[in-house]
Amino acid sequence: MNARALRQWCLAQSGAVEDFPFGPDHSVFKVAGKMFALTALRRTPLEVSLKCEPDLALQLRDSYAVIRPGYHLNKRHWNTVTLDRSIPDQLVRDLIEDSYDLVVSGLPKRTREQLGWNRWQATPAECPDDGRPALKREWQTVRKR
Repeated sequence: MNARALRQWCLAQSGAVEDFPFGPDHSVFKVAGKMFALTALRRTPLEVSLKCEPDLALQLRDSYAVIRPGYHLNKRHWNTVTLDRSIPDQLVRDLIEDSYDLVVSGLPKRTREQLGWNRWQATPAECPDDGRPALKREWQTVRKR
């Protein structure tokens, strides 16, 4: 995935905007004021930091050499992915969507509804105590280093 495709996919998420709070070289993609992706689009190699469920974050780090703990971010909840074509573009798109979904799931119900977000139709047994859907995405293909 190149910088143009990365930017387009991030902005394709409902309500996503690009911001530059860390200067003109660092694109921050947000939804409802909350960050879901951070990248320096002109840097080589291209990298993107994405929010991730902690258990999945560890699994991905163990499976892919290009996925590591988030650079200058909470390493439990963020991964930094080097986009060097060693992982499929579809996996990168899925990681962006998961990051977006994690952020949106924490927004107030009204905001989620305004965004048209209802990706998971969780049953009450699948919901955590706060009533939000549990985010559980299983990766069908896991390539070992």
